Amino acid sequence: MEVLDPKIWSGTVYGGSGWTSSQAGDAAVIEPATGKEIGRAGIAGPADIATAAAQAAKAQRAWAATSFEERAAVLRRAGRLFEEHAADIQHWLVRESGSIPGKAAFETHVAAQECYEAAALASQPPGEILPTAKQRLSLARRVPAGVVGVISPFNAPLILGIRSVAPALALGNAVVFKPDPRTAVCGGVAIARVLEEAGLPAGVLHMLPGGVDAGEALVADPNVRVISFTGSTAAGRKVGELAARHLKRVHLELGGNSALVVLSDADLDLAVSAGAWGSFFHQGQICMTTGRHLVHASLKDEYVERLAAKADAMPVGDPATQQVALGPLIDERQRDKVHALVTGSVDGGARLAAGGTYEGLFYRPTVLTDLTAAAPAYAQEVFGPVAPVVSFSSLEEAASLAAESEYGLSLGVLTRDVMRGLALADLVPTGIVHVNDQTVDDEAVAPFGGVGASGTGSRFGGTRANVEAFTETQWVTMQGDIARYPF
Repeated sequence: MEVLDPKIWSGTVYGGSGWTSSQAGDAAVIEPATGKEIGRAGIAGPADIATAAAQAAKAQRAWAATSFEERAAVLRRAGRLFEEHAADIQHWLVRESGSIPGKAAFETHVAAQECYEAAALASQPPGEILPTAKQRLSLARRVPAGVVGVISPFNAPLILGIRSVAPALALGNAVVFKPDPRTAVCGGVAIARVLEEAGLPAGVLHMLPGGVDAGEALVADPNVRVISFTGSTAAGRKVGELAARHLKRVHLELGGNSALVVLSDADLDLAVSAGAWGSFFHQGQICMTTGRHLVHASLKDEYVERLAAKADAMPVGDPATQQVALGPLIDERQRDKVHALVTGSVDGGARLAAGGTYEGLFYRPTVLTDLTAAAPAYAQEVFGPVAPVVSFSSLEEAASLAAESEYGLSLGVLTRDVMRGLALADLVPTGIVHVNDQTVDDEAVAPFGGVGASGTGSRFGGTRANVEAFTETQWVTMQGDIARYPF
């Protein structure tokens, strides 16, 4: 039986009682390439969230008391299941999220790695011995936060869900997980089914796709102590404000408008290839997408010409039925936002070197040049396949342009002199730096996150970031006898 057999999950949500109907009902699963309904997924409302959070709080105590070996074994089995059922999950990633097959394969690979890395977290030393002036043992230990709320987006739905769910579970927490309803199956059902088959005890994970009302209920619920949110900066600000009112920790991985800096000594063929990948991979619907191409003036014209030629040659279409480089945008709202930013920039004087057109949800890879800093497609996060190109004349100007953004997620610098590239990166506030690579990259072993409007720092990935994200520090002292006091 395939792990995503619709007979198991159709029209339901997942929690302590298995796959059940929600109080909010269900909704169609839409294939963006065709507009067809390809299934039905359960949808949660605030009442469903409240029930799940209460059940998770009860289940968490037993899960936290479970041997680290048992928790690790569940996560290792989950990793193997992601590998064994990769084809089934990739099918849904292609059809439901518009991923090309290569991107879908990358997601299942990273999902498995996230589980394997999370399994190793379970056996990490939980704390340290502290010095003390008294005759006692004093230590600081990391304890599970309790119930973690995870809110994930549509663009890389499997990775951006499992990268919080897996480490939170490994460290002894229960999880209430709200994936984007537009990718409820590949980004939600897939994770719940894999962990269910891996032997995760009932009630420890609740998977409830839902809208804004469900997200607000999750952030505000008193049983939920930590929120892990990945999404837009606008939504992240609201999540952060609401979490602050309830005095709970929130980890925000938000948007970006990342710069790729092409220095004068860069190999132009390789630079164009990297730039195209950075802007057009998954239709530009990635937080790390290269949103600004900063190219030395001596290379700029040829760079634009070659990038435009590459864009014009890229096939765009249904990734489930055709061999394409780009699939569809997720929905009409996203397409219209992308097109408005492109046309607004052209109306403001930018030159359209390639693209700028669409059929249905299929947006052509687009290259813009001769932009001002105020051009909408340059100044704002586009979240579409758009590559704005601006020139610079000096290293100082390149650093200034790269830093002139409210975002600070990822930076790429292309040069034959890697130390010069690193020196430039030192001048740009950013959470991620890639010298001689484009801006889109992610590994389960590496800390991930941005600064400024891109979020609250490196809150995901790697042992230290995950332990800090999903545990609390507790001070413990022990002494042989009760202390005598002067009262």
